[in-house]
Amino acid sequence: MPIIEQKTVTAEKGKGKIFITHLLTPAEMAGKCAMFASVKIPVGAAINVHKHVGTTETYHILQGTATYTDNGETYTVKAGDTTFCADGDTHGIENAGDDDLIFIALIINTK
Repeated sequence: MPIIEQKTVTAEKGKGKIFITHLLTPAEMAGKCAMFASVKIPVGAAINVHKHVGTTETYHILQGTATYTDNGETYTVKAGDTTFCADGDTHGIENAGDDDLIFIALIINTK
């Protein structure tokens, strides 16, 4: 069983810095996915609302509480919840808790 070396990058996708740990490389995803990663959003940080074109995105919340925006509607999500943003839809997420927000993000190519 090969062990994949994880790579963590810092990004600014909205308010504050977020940390993305890539769990698979492009080679393992074979063009079917754009990203499979663990994402950490510190307290007070967010990924701004953005539109998906040619991809879908799923978040599975592992830790924390967040305000999730889906096509203009807002929801509270917590550990154990899973969200889905379809191709052509918009979404964003903001840490609304007192601890780091951690989730798995999967971006699947649709075209």
